[in-house]
Amino acid sequence: MIELSEVSRTVTSGAGPLTILHPSSFRIEQGRTVAITGPSGSGKSTLLGLLAGLDTPTTGAVSIDGVNITRLGEEALARLRGEKIGIVFQFFHLLPSLTALENVLVPMELAGVADARVRAAALLADVGLTGRGHHYPSQLSGGEQQRVAIARALANDPPILLADEPTGNLDSATGRQVIDLLMHVNRDHGRTLVLVTHDPELAQVADEVIALRDGRVVSRTERT
Repeated sequence: MIELSEVSRTVTSGAGPLTILHPSSFRIEQGRTVAITGPSGSGKSTLLGLLAGLDTPTTGAVSIDGVNITRLGEEALARLRGEKIGIVFQFFHLLPSLTALENVLVPMELAGVADARVRAAALLADVGLTGRGHHYPSQLSGGEQQRVAIARALANDPPILLADEPTGNLDSATGRQVIDLLMHVNRDHGRTLVLVTHDPELAQVADEVIALRDGRVVSRTERT
């Protein structure tokens, strides 16, 4: 479970303090798919960064499975993130000097996972990339790179997957394939899935949609 309690984020700009996210409170239950939507500049990616522990809230607390991550030191936070959270980015963030297989291997090698190479190959097969593990990112299409990024995010079997505009850099057909893959990850493996998206098709498949505007939660819509 993910819980936010009066979480806000304010940064200093040339004109003075700028509040990117106003105090917000909500819970995301285990196994749910939640889409965070809103126009550019509404605070979506900031909110996702706070959920991931990549940013520190100005006020409030973020809890993952009852652990207040805002109180953790860097080492403990990195350990929790490695165990519980997988992150998928819009622009993939693959290491260009490593093959697809090696990119998926990185988090497992850092965690000391046994039989990491076998698991990495299995993950690539799960995302439809059997036989592509020896290719470098520059040799893969955008959709293939995003599939590698999803496999990497799942490397340590995290219960939570966070995705920032996972279809934003893809054409509609490839985006649909990535949506189907993410929903497979959620429904067949019971992972909590939180998606930041401008894509109405992606938002439509979520159990719940949280809409932001000007750094505030303006609506929460349950899907039936």
